[in-house]
This record gives sequence, structure tokens and C-alpha cells, in this order.
Amino acid sequence: MKKVLTRTLMMGLLWIPLCLVSVLSAQELEPAYGQGEWCKFRVHYGFVTAGFASIKVDAATLDNKPVYHVKGQGHTTGISKWFFYVEDYYQSYIDSETQMPLKFIRKINEGGYTKDVQIDFNREANTARIWNKENDVKVTAEITPLTQDLVSAFYYLRNNLDVDKIKIGETVDLEMFFDKEGYRFQMKFLGREVLKTRFGKVKTLKFRPYVEGGRVFKEKESVTVWVSDDKNKIPLLIKADLAVGSLKASLHEFKGLSHPFKILEL
Repeated sequence: MKKVLTRTLMMGLLWIPLCLVSVLSAQELEPAYGQGEWCKFRVHYGFVTAGFASIKVDAATLDNKPVYHVKGQGHTTGISKWFFYVEDYYQSYIDSETQMPLKFIRKINEGGYTKDVQIDFNREANTARIWNKENDVKVTAEITPLTQDLVSAFYYLRNNLDVDKIKIGETVDLEMFFDKEGYRFQMKFLGREVLKTRFGKVKTLKFRPYVEGGRVFKEKESVTVWVSDDKNKIPLLIKADLAVGSLKASLHEFKGLSHPFKILEL
């Protein structure tokens, strides 16, 4: 499982800034996101652009339930795609009332490594039906009432993280379902920091998700994520220290935010 997640973080262009997660209980907070939100990220090694990733939120219905249909995609660009071709698509249908995912779709091509999987979550029975479309195999696995998918986890966090109560050094986690099984993903809160972005200086919350060290990443704490310290909590920068070099994904464009994007200075 760790190797699969490592492959996704590395070769999936890290558009899963999106992979911040938490088990903090739901609170009566203003929704952090909504219909029409769109963010685009530039993935780069230093000044060299390796690719772009984007994620969009649409209001929709699924089985007569109101949902947020979140669609993410990532791809290599320019000369990078000749060295390592990536074309990834992720989708999550999130129940707008419970904030729990109802369906997850992952269709990827990462240097010839392909996946075409659909997961349907049965919230009444606490099960997940995994449909591998490449070989038309369907299996069912058990989940817990709090299980999130790889995309919905970040949106759950954005709506439920109480930034006034979280403490520096505190480790938070969430029950996740990925591929064919559930697991517990963890991250550590590092504090607050003013980050210089292409939009100006922005107050941020800084997190460190735990990854598998030694194979691709230098160590367990090789990935750092900065999200805006405002009501939006959108990802601004992801940095991964690899065995060779450093990879970054930075917010490049955005529109449709539910709240003002606060910039300290240009």
C-alpha cells in the first residue's frame, strides 16, 4: 500500500495536494468550498516545468442525492512527457450533506503504468465495491462510517479543521480507502508561515504528511504542504524532497473561491 501511494504522489504530479487528511470531528463552520471552484497547479523541478494539474468542483446529483462532483487531472508537458508520460484523471462524488464520498474514479497512465478503477461506497452497509475496468473484475470490501477517498479527504479537512485548536506538532489522521483496502493516513501540523507566492505574500498553515522513506523520498518526513490560512484553505505549495533533487507543485491559477483570498502584500 505504501509503495502504491508513493507512486501516486510522485508520478501523479502531486496534484493531490489534495491528500491532506484529518479525523477531526465535524463542526458548524462556513463551507470552505463550493460550486465553481477551480485551481490549477504548476509542477516543477526548480525553474523547469514538468507538468500541470487542476481540480474543479461542480454541483451535481447522484442517485437523487445532492453531491459535489470533484474532478482532478494532471499531465506532463513539453519535453517532460517524452521522458515520463503522465495523464491522470480522478473524480469524487461527495455527499453535500454528510461530506462522505459516494463514488470515486481513478483513470491513470503514468509511464505505461495504467489503472482504470471505479469505487462505489455503500454508506448504509459500510462497504465499497471496487470495479477494475481493465479486466472487468468486481470485488467488495468493508469500510468504516468515516472512510474517505483520496480526493474527498482534502475537502473534508477544509470544512472541518478548527485552526484555532490545532497545536504545533500535533499529528492528525483520517481513515482512507485506496486501491482495494483501507488504511490510516497521517500528517503533522508544523505551524503557521507567511509564504511568498506568485500572487503575493500569503499567511499559510504548514503540514507534513508521512510518506515511505528510502525508495523515492529521502525520508518519512520528506513532503511539506502549505495551505492558505483563511476560510478557503486552498493548497498553495507542495514540496517533496526526493532521493535525487526536489519537486514542487505551486498554485498557478484559481477562480470561484467561496471566500476572499487574502494577500498581505504584492
